[in-house]
Amino acid sequence: MAIEPEHLDRSGRELAATLKQLRKQAGLSGVRLAVRCNMSQSKISRIEGNKSRPSLVDVEQLLRGLDAPAEVAARVMELARVTQTEWQDGRALRRKGIDKKQLQLAALEASSSTFRYFMLSMTTGLLATPEYVRASLSQAPAEQQAKAVAMKLERQHVLFDRSKRFTFLLTEHAVRYPLVPPDLLALQIDRLASLSHQPNIRIGVIPSGTHYTSGALNTFTVYDESLATAELDLGAIVFRDRRDVEELIRRFTGYESHALFGDLAREHLAAWAGECRS
Repeated sequence: MAIEPEHLDRSGRELAATLKQLRKQAGLSGVRLAVRCNMSQSKISRIEGNKSRPSLVDVEQLLRGLDAPAEVAARVMELARVTQTEWQDGRALRRKGIDKKQLQLAALEASSSTFRYFMLSMTTGLLATPEYVRASLSQAPAEQQAKAVAMKLERQHVLFDRSKRFTFLLTEHAVRYPLVPPDLLALQIDRLASLSHQPNIRIGVIPSGTHYTSGALNTFTVYDESLATAELDLGAIVFRDRRDVEELIRRFTGYESHALFGDLAREHLAAWAGECRS
């Protein structure tokens, strides 16, 4: 289903207004509904005021407390599912400061233990050399670049936390994307090969010409089994609905079956780095 960014913003307001209207139609105060749902009245107030995003479980509890008809409940639940998808506008993030995005990512990395990265066009900052990181931020406002580079490099420490497990899948295009000059790209590829020896890190490469059965591809990351992000040119989409996250894990597993790991991956990486140096 195609979801427009404007629809994501509007759906949150619509869900809040719908839940408030249903409560009033049922003749219930916020306090009485809170008792029925075993939920605090302040939480219901925040949900109805669109100041707090309810989980799907929250919405199910509220609909049961409101004795909503089945057809109404189905419509509201579908709306609630859309609100679990968040659009992060790239321009807005740049206005707020790139450091805000880095803090969000660092918090996700600190609270998660299993990571799945599928990289279609470029290497992620977690695996990048300083030169590659600087080049990736070259279009950012000049006054933000130095701080953002430092924060990206600082985040790389999470890779050496042995309690966390990482799987990175990179297409050949992502590995060989000429973001930096050939000699620096060779060093970037060398870094991938080096990190692949880490016991908590799996790096898989997917050579060009691989046939995918899933159709269109896009870069995405799955954190544990609770949240996923998909990267677009203009921003990022955050998925919190369990069904969306499970679908991305299913796709990741399919891509993983095409990837080369271990010595085979390092052989390809060495060959690609060698071509950069030749």
